[in-house]
Order: sequence, then structure tokens, then C-alpha cells
Amino acid sequence: MTAPLEGIRVVEIASFVAVPAAGALLADLGAEVIKVEVPRGEVFRYALPRFSGFAPDFPEAPAFQMDNRGKRSIALDVTRPAALRALERVIEGADVVLTNMLPGRLAKYGLDAETLRARRPELIFACLSGYGHEGPEADTPAFDYTAYWARTGFMDQMRDEGASPTFLRPGTGDHAAAMGLTAGILAALRVRDQTGEGQVVSTSLMHVGFYIQGNDAAMALVANEAPRHDRRATRNPLWNHYRTSDGRWLFLVMIESDRYWPGLCRAIGREDLIDETRYTGVVERYRHSEELIGLLDAVFAERPLAEWEKRLDEHTLIWSPVRTLPEAVQDATARATGVFQTVEHPTAGPFETIAPPVRLSGHEMRGERPAPALGADGADVLAEAGCSEQEIGEALRVEAEEVAR
Repeated sequence: MTAPLEGIRVVEIASFVAVPAAGALLADLGAEVIKVEVPRGEVFRYALPRFSGFAPDFPEAPAFQMDNRGKRSIALDVTRPAALRALERVIEGADVVLTNMLPGRLAKYGLDAETLRARRPELIFACLSGYGHEGPEADTPAFDYTAYWARTGFMDQMRDEGASPTFLRPGTGDHAAAMGLTAGILAALRVRDQTGEGQVVSTSLMHVGFYIQGNDAAMALVANEAPRHDRRATRNPLWNHYRTSDGRWLFLVMIESDRYWPGLCRAIGREDLIDETRYTGVVERYRHSEELIGLLDAVFAERPLAEWEKRLDEHTLIWSPVRTLPEAVQDATARATGVFQTVEHPTAGPFETIAPPVRLSGHEMRGERPAPALGADGADVLAEAGCSEQEIGEALRVEAEEVAR
């Protein structure tokens, strides 16, 4: 079958994670994605494992490879007139411009939505920012650590009472934002198919942060309070995490606690608690939650995690072991369902990465393609855009000089 986005050309003017991740999803769906980088390449391209203290001497940046798979690369310095003119020629043949450049910088070089869409109303201009593409902080630089995590209250919510705030792992908010931005682009393409008109698609890391923690944020808007989980006195002791004898953790998630209470009692070898009046219903367990949590703490501390896995699984309970990340990437179910793919890199050799997070029965998502080498497609892309050999030489020669400096 035809790829969903076959024939769609995307020009991506972006760095780091969120927007490049959206570009990778569009490439997975069959779009041609042309990644525009600065002459030295974006910083994320050089985030090698050894720079983070890891032992493997892998010669590529694994996260950059994941978020730039299947693209073409052109290296241009838009502060140079020849390079900017060349980029404008490339954009003339694009269906989508995808960027996380700040609005002021886009306007400075005539790459803003108003300028580009004045020339081509059918163009879809998709942008992501920290705090909104319009408004008082439109030109404030941000990462998901700040706009998605700290500013939205998310960082404060994700900690136990009295504990210090929790550090966000890299790319967490960015990948959530990438899926939202991709959904907006797909919707805009459908409208353009029907009307011929493009539009501006935008989202912000801040907005996505509120949306991802939407249950709590919606409650805070109504109640003006911050819901927080305290494992020592949670309302539902069957929705809590417990430590095992070998220092590991397991997570019970039995929200409909009445349904699962008898099975849990049997799994932990405490059938005597099934009809214990203090714990027989939701209200009773809530009223005696600290006492029951203390009891469960003591029970789960008697055996190692591996033994609890067998016991809990025998009773069809909703729960999970708290895996370490090295354990998790070896998960049998994740591997059986295609969560990971092998990339055949031309210089680094084969390595595993995360497969595209959605599947289509009529289109194979090609997450196994590597990210492009810096500037690998520059001459070809400019030639396809109608640039002469002289124009190509002028645009790319100054890039070589810039890199040399």
C-alpha cells in the first residue's frame, strides 16, 4: 500500500529533541524530511555515550539517531545570504515547514509563518516553542526541563511528601510534544487536501506539560489544591508501591480495590484478612490505610521480588515490578511486540533503538533507517530545488569555510 505521507516534503529547521522527533514520525509515515542543520551540526548530534560516562565506545549519539531516522541532511548557515537564498528555494518545494526556532529569529531571516505563507498559502507551518509561539514569552528559550516540567507544577507533583523535587529524564516532555505536533500536522494536511489551504500548527512544551498531567491539573483548576500521593497513608492501599526483601519495589495498581482484595489476600498468604472487618470495603481500608499499609509493608518485605512476581501473577492482579532500565529493555513482551528495532548504520554497524510508537496494518513504519550524516544530501537537495551549480557551490562552499574556522 502507498505510504500515508508519500509525496509530502517536510523541511525541518530544528535542533535537540521535540521537533526532530516529530520529523522522524513524519518520515516513518513516508514523508521526505529534509533536516537543516548549522554547519558544525547540531549539538545533540555529538551526545555520544562516553560523554555521559558510559563505557561503550559507540561512535554515534543514540538519541540523535532515534529522533532523526530516515531523514536527509543539509548543512546551511542562514546568516549567509547565499545559504539563506538556497534554503528559500528548498522551502518553495515543501509541503510543511517544521521548526523550533524562536519567532524573533524566524522573522529576522524571513522564515516566519507570515512571510512564507504570504508567498505560498498552501504551506503548512508547524512550530513548537517553550511557552507559546505568541504571547509574552514567545522568544524565551526553553527545554522540557523548564517549560514542561518545572513551570507546570509537574516537577513538584512527582515526589513523595518531604522529598526533594524529581529530576526529569532527557526527552520525556519532548517526545510527548512531538506526538501532539505530529497529530496537528496530519490534521492540517487533511484540511489542505480538501480546501487547498495550509495553516499554522503550533504547540508549546508548557501546554503539553499541563495536558500530560491533565488529571491533576484539571482537579487543581477546580479545587485550587495540589493532589499528591503519600505512600504511607494513601486512600487506597492497593494502589501503592511496596519494598521487597531484596531492596526492590513492586507497584500495585488495583484501582477497583474491592474486586481485587480477596485475590491479593490469597497471593500474600493472608486469607484471614479477606473478611477482616477493618479491611472488607473501600471505606474501611481508607479509614485504616496507615495500619494496612504497615501490614503490607511487613508482608512484602518477607520475600524477594522474583518470588512475589510468581505469587502475584498466579492471581491475575494488576501490578508490576519496578524494573531498572537495563532490565526493562530486555522485557520479553516488549521484544515480542516489536518495541525495539535494529538499525544497520553504515559506519557504526548494527545497533538497537526504539521503534516508532504506532503501527499501521497497511504501512510498515520504517524505524530501522539511520539518521543522515551531516550535510550528506546538501548538493542533491539544492539541485532538486532548482539551484544552479554555481548557487550550490556558493551555498555549500561557505559552509565548508565556516566549519574550517
